Amino acid sequence: MAALLTFSHFPSHFPSLSFSPNTRRCSPSFKMSAQQTATTAIVWFKHDLRIHDHPALTTASSFQSLLPLYVFDRRILSRFSNEMLHLLLFALQDLRNALKDRGSNLMIRFGNAEHVIQQLAAQVNAGCVFAEREVEYELCLLLDAVKECMKPVTVQEGVSRIELWDTPFYDVNVLRDLPASYDDFKKLRLPVTEPLQLPTLPAADRELDWGTLPVYDYVKDFITSNQGRLRERWNSIKLTSAETLLRNKIMKSSESSEGSYASRQMQSRKSNDSVFVSQKGNAVGGGTNNVLNALAGYLRYFEGTACDDWQEIHEKVRASESRNGASFIALFGSSLSLGVISRRSVHYEAIKYERERNAGFISPFGYSATTITGAVNAVCSKEQTCP
Repeated sequence: MAALLTFSHFPSHFPSLSFSPNTRRCSPSFKMSAQQTATTAIVWFKHDLRIHDHPALTTASSFQSLLPLYVFDRRILSRFSNEMLHLLLFALQDLRNALKDRGSNLMIRFGNAEHVIQQLAAQVNAGCVFAEREVEYELCLLLDAVKECMKPVTVQEGVSRIELWDTPFYDVNVLRDLPASYDDFKKLRLPVTEPLQLPTLPAADRELDWGTLPVYDYVKDFITSNQGRLRERWNSIKLTSAETLLRNKIMKSSESSEGSYASRQMQSRKSNDSVFVSQKGNAVGGGTNNVLNALAGYLRYFEGTACDDWQEIHEKVRASESRNGASFIALFGSSLSLGVISRRSVHYEAIKYERERNAGFISPFGYSATTITGAVNAVCSKEQTCP
């Protein structure tokens, strides 16, 4: 089993697993210095589109200034299906709204992430850039490119650094002598950590250009545009970013074409409050609160409900439960992949409901509902660990 070194708490420490000179490898005792926290922290969102149970936001909230960032990078976007692109845009809209509700914001940029982050770090005097650690080869290459571009970036307090983070699932510092099979691994019965509480975030800098969230059609155009033509266009304009050009194009189109597909999708979602927000409507989408509500309905499948949204969930469960637990990944797999909800949040909600059903008791012989079993097994089997 491949493994991730994880740590149990992040309020004052931060884990990182890179050996790059400007990328810190942190031990559990590491603390951010006062010199570091006097700068700006950039939190680069990729597949962690939430503010709940977000270790990077928890640590970055101690900085003087915070810049949450999402980069529309074709190397990331090209991996998504059309369905996932729809879900991505809904998740980003909800993420931006959630950050705004807490006085922050979400910056939107287009282009190569390493160049965007390098320019922003220099612009806002960023002492630290937080990014979730990756295990997929192509995404690891992307992180390496960001590290290389950050090497020459200096701020008033020294060198701008990268912090790679994980969301710890099991409450252990080091996993040693892992069993060869997952069944044997489950027998260890390792304790699972609880989700982090929402931190208080530094206020957003209103003077920054936070960017415009695009509609689906323009994201598709951005992905499928000829790479050579885009590179030539970006190189020919030194003072104007690709993000600015696309934003201007989006704004003009929005003024003249309110009936675009994406606009209709947003209006439809607002009108019927469905948790199935994409074109096909087969997967739960939206923001964290939306997904948590859908998860509550899923877990309570065997209870009667008068809630329309839960009834909709129950209908989807019946349609997708080809075997016990299969419906969980079918309905919530996309939200987990985008990081709209963390695995341990799912585990926490499932176990909390199991305790409610059994007067606080957790049976050693299994859970009392197949939906609880399906949710717990799905998130536990997704956990990756490495020495």
